[in-house]
Amino acid sequence: MSAPERPAGTGRLLTGVTWAVLLLGLWLWGRAATAGNSAPTTGDVAAVGRPLGAPLPPAHDPLDGAAPQRVEIPSIGIDATVVRRGLDGEGAIEPPPFATPGAVGWYGEGTEPGTEGAALFVGHVDTETEPAVFYGLSTARPGEKIRVSRDDGKVAEFTIDDVQVFTRARFDAQKAYGPREDGRAELRLITCGGTYDRTSHTYTANVVVSAYLTGEKTAERTAEKETGKAGAESADRSRA
Repeated sequence: MSAPERPAGTGRLLTGVTWAVLLLGLWLWGRAATAGNSAPTTGDVAAVGRPLGAPLPPAHDPLDGAAPQRVEIPSIGIDATVVRRGLDGEGAIEPPPFATPGAVGWYGEGTEPGTEGAALFVGHVDTETEPAVFYGLSTARPGEKIRVSRDDGKVAEFTIDDVQVFTRARFDAQKAYGPREDGRAELRLITCGGTYDRTSHTYTANVVVSAYLTGEKTAERTAEKETGKAGAESADRSRA
């Protein structure tokens, strides 16, 4: 799965993610109007499979609610501030401000990360001049970890179980936004994907990374662990 094309102008910040999150507004409306009915499967999805011989860990029980503050995906170098966003007048999630393309937006009217259901994070893929926070999101793989630091002092640890590219013509809102398993705490990270269509000024697809809660720690314990790891690596280099 290759990284999306680099941008030609500011308009690229507006369209790809907004298209997906606009569909979120329509999906939320549709769920209320047709409660109990599943959205049809549309197909035309490219998925990254689970590595052979590498079973994923069991799900952790959902946590109490708390707002996210940071999100980390160490395997692809993401460590970003999370900002709360709502819906705009057209029913789309307001993306992070253009002045801070390194921030990740959380749909604050929906699920809190770590609680039952699917929490939704969105981010820009690039800017006029450089990659943005989710530029490398399409390179994430099942089994890799996502850490979400919350305002209750806990770090919710998620494991990626699915990476998909939904084309514009075959977007499946249920797969993108709906929980995969009842009673499970899940996470969705969404950005632009495919290629940039210069005629319509939109991306042709969206990258959707799905993950589920597999652990929790306190922020202090996580910091101590990282400090200890860095110290051990430094000692190893000194002995070499």
